Amino acid sequence: MVELTLPKNSRVQKGEHHAAPQGASRVRNVKVYRYDPDTELNPRWDTYEVDLDACGPMVLDVLIHIKNEIDPSLTFRRSCREGVCGSCAMNIGGRNTLACTKGVDEIPGKDLTISPLPHMPVVKDLVPDLTNFYKQYASIEPFMQASPPPEKERIQSEDDRRKLDGHYECILCACCSTSCPSYWWNGDTYLGPAALLQAHRWIEDSRDEERERRLDALEDPFKLYRCHTIMNCAQVCPKGLNPAQAIADIKRQLVERKA
Repeated sequence: MVELTLPKNSRVQKGEHHAAPQGASRVRNVKVYRYDPDTELNPRWDTYEVDLDACGPMVLDVLIHIKNEIDPSLTFRRSCREGVCGSCAMNIGGRNTLACTKGVDEIPGKDLTISPLPHMPVVKDLVPDLTNFYKQYASIEPFMQASPPPEKERIQSEDDRRKLDGHYECILCACCSTSCPSYWWNGDTYLGPAALLQAHRWIEDSRDEERERRLDALEDPFKLYRCHTIMNCAQVCPKGLNPAQAIADIKRQLVERKA
């Protein structure tokens, strides 16, 4: 019989419970994933009873309230608070999204569960290690490649410009890639929805002169074809984008150029 064991420190344990202050009128239980690599302790779920009348309406407001008023050791990323930078991407209520644009009232149930983006190494608490994610993004060469340098602005028609809609809005929050089962199992070789959406953006840009070379670089059984159109990426994108559609179009272009 095969015996399977979990890696060291992978079993999440019950953590501390922080009660709400006396007189709190609108209390919500917030369960937060906690992990400190500097200790030998397993990850844990800490529970905070938060008075929603004492903080803002967004999940990020709740986390800031916890850090400022209850537990200063809590670690998470955040920056713009406007859904632009993607820093506060995390799993909230079982769904990848941005903490700054997700309202607490949008999460059903008694407990509000917050954990880091799934299937990524955890740096600390709610902070995932995105080193590989950014490395894959860099591999698609996300910049215009055309020569010689123009003496004036490169002109683009309105129709060609519209082809970039649904691409440039991507904020590289990694919500889509970390919700993709194919990326979970092949994250070292499959580029994932975010990187492929960006690759498609440059393939579609009429001003770029390296379309064929970009397609050549993606024609690989793992970089591109690990996508099985599960559509998790499109469902969780906080900007309403559809990486799966972009990936399908890359596959179509690869087939058509061989016809």
